Formats: sequence, C-alpha cells, structure tokens
Amino acid sequence: MFSSKKRLDKAYKEAKVIDFDNASKFIFFSDCHRGDNSFADDFANNRNIYFHALKHYYAEGFSYCELGDGDELWENLSFTPILEAHKNVYNLMKLFYQQDRLHMIWGNHDMVYRNPNYVKRNLFTYFDAKTGKEESLFPNIQYHEGIVLKHCETEQQLFLTHGHQADWWNYTFWKWSRFLVRVLWKPLNVMGIADPTSPAKNYKELIKVEKRTKKWIIENNNLITITGHTHRPRFPEPGDIAFFNDGSCVHPRSITGLEIENGEISLIKWQVATKEDGTLQIVRVLLEGPKKLIDYKTE
Repeated sequence: MFSSKKRLDKAYKEAKVIDFDNASKFIFFSDCHRGDNSFADDFANNRNIYFHALKHYYAEGFSYCELGDGDELWENLSFTPILEAHKNVYNLMKLFYQQDRLHMIWGNHDMVYRNPNYVKRNLFTYFDAKTGKEESLFPNIQYHEGIVLKHCETEQQLFLTHGHQADWWNYTFWKWSRFLVRVLWKPLNVMGIADPTSPAKNYKELIKVEKRTKKWIIENNNLITITGHTHRPRFPEPGDIAFFNDGSCVHPRSITGLEIENGEISLIKWQVATKEDGTLQIVRVLLEGPKKLIDYKTE
C-alpha cells in the first residue's frame, strides 16, 4: 500500500503543467458534489449561488480550475441524471472549455474520471432528447490527478490536487467507500446522519489528512499546495506552511473558493445577502487576502 507521501509524489510528478503570469486570473472551486437534484443532492441548495459566481468569473476572463469532487458519482450511478439536473451549469462550463479556460481534477467522489475511456463515454457528448441525437459537451476533455501552475517569470510553482491522497481509505479503498455511501450513508444522510469516514464530516479524520499534507509540503520546500477534500478553507500567511484549501460549494447557504489575480491569492465566499428593501442578492465576500504569491516563495 502506497503511503500518503508516495501518492502525493506521484500526483505532483505526473501533474499537467500550465504556465501563468501576473496577468493570469484563476478561480479554484472544489467539492461541488453536483447531484441529481434529489433530497440527497447537497449541491442543489447552492446551485444558484454557484451559477451566478461562475458567470461572474467567465465574464471577467478567469480560468476555472475544479479541484475534484465536482460530480457526485458515489451517490449517483451515472453522470446522465446529474447533467439533466444542472444543465445550465454544464453549458456554462462548456463555454469555459471552448476557450481553453477549464481545467479539471478528479477527486475520490469522481475518481472514475481517472479512466480516460469513462470520460470519453460520458463527457465528450450527451444525448439531447430535444434533437434526438448526440450533442457535443466536452469533446476530448482530460481529467488530471494534479496540475502545476508555473509562473513564467519567477518559476514559482503552485501544486493543485484534490487532497484525498493523504486519506488512505478514500484513495486506496474508494470503491468500498462508494459502495457504503450508496447502500448505507445516502439514505441516512437524508435523515441527517453523517458518514464518519468522510473528513468533511469527521473532525478527527480531517486533522489527520491535514497533518499528512502539511508534512509533505514541508518536505517539498514549502511548495504552495492547494487542495479541497476536507471542505475546510485554509489560507496561510506568508512564512507559514503553504497549505491552502478552497473549502467547498456545499457549505450551508454559501460557497467558498480561492482566486488568483494580479499575482495575488485571495480566499472568497459567495452568499445570499438581504438588501435594505428586503430583496435578496448574491454577493462576493473577501475572507482572506489578497496576498502576493511571490511572498510564499522559498529558495
């Protein structure tokens, strides 16, 4: 059985490299857990917030990096009902993809995407009931275990991955986890009983995952590492262990993410707020930052 270190080493070594500079703009979201719009679909509560935020980033010229668990393929047997439930989201993601502004990473809940044949069968095209034929969705899209953003001038690197490499049960035994979720925890989740094997719902597991990840970062010269998986946002100060986490899109009534713009990184939240006249609006809230990426660089 590979250790957390070996799994993270492998993800980093095999990562897709994307060059960027201070004019580049990125938004990182993860753990959307897009489902079928049933009672068990945690994404459904925040889908309007997420869609509004993603429209903003598309209009502003950001590239979208999804750091795993975008689709909930443990509770759902196939991608088709997820696509049908959230068609507007995938049509917007399609616009990002057509402009080479969509970068996808697989996590434990969508680990089937590490199989290129599965991706080809399910994501390249879809059957449109209106036209009665196969239509293009994400033709030739590739999912990655890791992505490295490399600055063109400073050569500083940012390592992006889901983070379940530090969670042996949800990486090595993900098929067992998926089975238990489908037969046991999905129905119990509807009744409010949480899955104890998930670090997002078990604080002790969360601490273990974070501890293993931080150890790996230290051993790799404090390499900026951005993950999801635990659903807990993290935003270190320059000089601390460079372990970032974008949180999730299934917080109660809000989503969190990380932005990179003008060579700086920020932790943000999108939520519903009440205006003076009583109407509701979706607003962006700055939680941490912005901090210059170069201030995290170590020689």
